[in-house]
Amino acid sequence: MIRTVQAPPPLSAPVLAAYSYCEAVTGQQARNFAYGIRLLPAPKRRAMSALYAFSRRVDDIGDGALGDDVKIARLEDTRALLTRVRDGRIDEDDTDPVAVALTHAAEHFPIPLGGLDELIDGVLMDVRGETYETWDDLKAYCRCVAGAIGRLSLGVFGTERGARGAERAPEYADTLGLALQLTNILRDVREDAAGGRTYLPADDLAKFGCANGFSGATPPEDSDFAGLVHFEVRRARALFAEGYRLLPMLDRRSGACVAAMAGIYRRLLDRIERDPEAVLRGRVSLPGREKAYVAVRGLSGLDARHVSRQTVRRRA
Repeated sequence: MIRTVQAPPPLSAPVLAAYSYCEAVTGQQARNFAYGIRLLPAPKRRAMSALYAFSRRVDDIGDGALGDDVKIARLEDTRALLTRVRDGRIDEDDTDPVAVALTHAAEHFPIPLGGLDELIDGVLMDVRGETYETWDDLKAYCRCVAGAIGRLSLGVFGTERGARGAERAPEYADTLGLALQLTNILRDVREDAAGGRTYLPADDLAKFGCANGFSGATPPEDSDFAGLVHFEVRRARALFAEGYRLLPMLDRRSGACVAAMAGIYRRLLDRIERDPEAVLRGRVSLPGREKAYVAVRGLSGLDARHVSRQTVRRRA
């Protein structure tokens, strides 16, 4: 007997339009993540675009030029919208395409939407100008703005049936988010300082003579800026190594997506390590051809196989 695979029902015109809007936002604004998201099959790609578009909205409120009181009010309005999404109170013909797309995605994937509440909490910490004394303090912030995104994404990716250690997949996804965020913090250290924000732990800044912050294209006088950067790079590398244990638990295309996104940030980290002062002179980035190479490498499964071999060696 020939078995037939039933195709999923076609998307309605309003839902398809909502997803198209989110994919456009992702393509235009997700300078690094878009390379990985493109590797996913259409349903997962659309769901990830909905997550990105909602997250982008939250970030844009926090980074905008509005007064703090207005930002806080808008973030709480966005939280109220998220509650409506969670409760299924968004109709297909709602005028907010991001809410329509996210509602559809949450109905078809086990997305832990509470992670978006955590993102809003993290951006509220930015608006309120919180600083971080220790790595543990900064780690709590990073879990909100990046670890939560890793766990949300895992809801879309899922894990392979029978994958060994899959119960730890959310932990690894969270840790990979921390690695990406710490890389972001290093890359944007001068830009953040110009905006009045300091993310690196005060303990670390003091240890390397950088307690007065970063106000120019050269390191603070008498500081060991390179030592500070290399210290944080080692921390990020350890997070990447732990988070990469997620890869063998994912299907090929989801693993390729994660490997591409994380691979781009690991290469950024390599550049920062080779020339720490570059982050004070301008924004460190990768050319498009290098990002495309990382995406192809992810699709080949090289990173997932490498992690699998390392895991086997540890168990031997």
